[in-house]
Amino acid sequence: MSQGAVTVLITRRVRPGHGPALEAAMDRMIQAARSFPGHLGGRVVRPDEDADDGLDLFHVVFAFDTETHLREWQQSEARAQGLEAVAPHVEGRQQVREVDGLGLWYAQPKDSQDPPGPPHAPPPRWKVAVVTWLGIFPTVLALFLTVGPLMSDWPLVPRVLVITLLVVLIMTWLVAPRLTRWLKHWLHAAPHDA
Repeated sequence: MSQGAVTVLITRRVRPGHGPALEAAMDRMIQAARSFPGHLGGRVVRPDEDADDGLDLFHVVFAFDTETHLREWQQSEARAQGLEAVAPHVEGRQQVREVDGLGLWYAQPKDSQDPPGPPHAPPPRWKVAVVTWLGIFPTVLALFLTVGPLMSDWPLVPRVLVITLLVVLIMTWLVAPRLTRWLKHWLHAAPHDA
């Protein structure tokens, strides 16, 4: 049983024309999850409009402080009702990945054209480290050049707090999704291709 925080990434394919209704139903599920013990956050990620794969995949992220609290949410009546509300707006089965730490940035759910079997293996840790550094270095540098001078008179702890908060937000919602999309063939290459 996991002793640390657990994040779940759920992927659903939206029926044509059902995007807004699906997003509203998912938002209601996230709202319901907030009342459960150990809930750390949730977010809907809309389909990438720039993607050229033609897939209308919505993602929902739920995070709980322990696996026990996650299981309580997953077995709840509130979640069951949420899944019923989502059902008319999706096609196919949901894909679920549980990840921890930085794994959420690099999770690659199975594609509908993939053969049956387990989800894609996560990339090797050294590749995760390289891509993480490729995102964090320019992000931190840009923040030190832009935001840093504005906080030059601040005490050290508040400056570090603001910079690290901005790094996490920018990496999670802007830099990491793009890097992992641009580098996905390298990140998930078979060992002999790497």
